[in-house]
Amino acid sequence: MVRTLIATVLLILLGYGLIEAWPLIQGPALSIQSPTNQASFPGGIVTVRGTASRIAMLTLDGATVIHDVDGTFSSVLTFPRGASILTFVATDRFGRRLTATRSIFVP
Repeated sequence: MVRTLIATVLLILLGYGLIEAWPLIQGPALSIQSPTNQASFPGGIVTVRGTASRIAMLTLDGATVIHDVDGTFSSVLTFPRGASILTFVATDRFGRRLTATRSIFVP
């Protein structure tokens, strides 16, 4: 009876630990709402917007992007004529990285 009780308590604690640790196990997440891939922007003004979760740092082409506590970020950037590739890198506190790229064109 005591062994069964101890085993049950240990299984409950193990399950709870896995549920609480799951976000750390998953790693960073990144969702870019704007710009869409291969979009055209007359005038060169681009609104970069998205959400990142479970991150310690977010960069766009090597420059740090400021994000809110809930992980949302937004910025208005100006690009010269021609094609540009935007590279987003989300890094969590364990050094795991997630990269997303977007290609844009300014006529």
